[in-house]
Amino acid sequence: MKNNFSSLWFLWSLLGIICMAIILIGLSKALRKTEWTKQRRQKIFFTTSITVLFWIVMLTVLSYNGFFADFNTLPPRPVLALLIPLPVVLVFSFSQTGKRLLERVPPQWLVFMQTFRIFVELLIWFAFLANELPVQMSFEGKNFDVLAGLLALPAGLLLLQKKEWSSKIILIYNIIGLALLINILVIAVLSMPTPFRHFMNEPSAILIAHFPFILLPGLMVPIAYSMHIFSLRQPFIKKNSETIIVNN
Repeated sequence: MKNNFSSLWFLWSLLGIICMAIILIGLSKALRKTEWTKQRRQKIFFTTSITVLFWIVMLTVLSYNGFFADFNTLPPRPVLALLIPLPVVLVFSFSQTGKRLLERVPPQWLVFMQTFRIFVELLIWFAFLANELPVQMSFEGKNFDVLAGLLALPAGLLLLQKKEWSSKIILIYNIIGLALLINILVIAVLSMPTPFRHFMNEPSAILIAHFPFILLPGLMVPIAYSMHIFSLRQPFIKKNSETIIVNN
């Protein structure tokens, strides 16, 4: 059991590193497609990297100090870890910098990125098998989020081949993905040892309050909803850009 837990610890950490590396590589490629100066591109990349690193360090320190393990507050503190990045993501997606970058990101990239959820769900399943998470949080129970990762593959391929269907594909995929994400978030909250806990089977979802499992609500979930938000914003951004060009 101890070896299984050590493996989970390592795999969660590794998945977090891989996801952030892929995102930063994608950001670097998108920045190179802009007309901005080298200094501005470097500043955006550096600021983003430092911000993400600071957030991960803060999650690590707070989790080791037991901050997220206090389930007597409302909302539960692990929920704060997934909510705090949301306004940052929304502000970025509506900012001029965000709009310019999203114009240059191929839409299939944002969809293909969601395949990381397959690996997240496998790790959650492994944690269930190790009796570290409750069954309802795995795909053996009530968590079907793995479908969002699996559907990302055909949806991304369709975006590559069917340009005229891109807006519909983006809308349908992201609605499904967000619904699946909200489903598991509700299940996770109702599995936490809070006064309004609904799922009383053991273990509770207390594992996610500790590092590196705090990366699930603090990093993996924000990545998932960020990709959905950016993907849904893209058609509107590109449509507005085309309208401005025509009017000029």
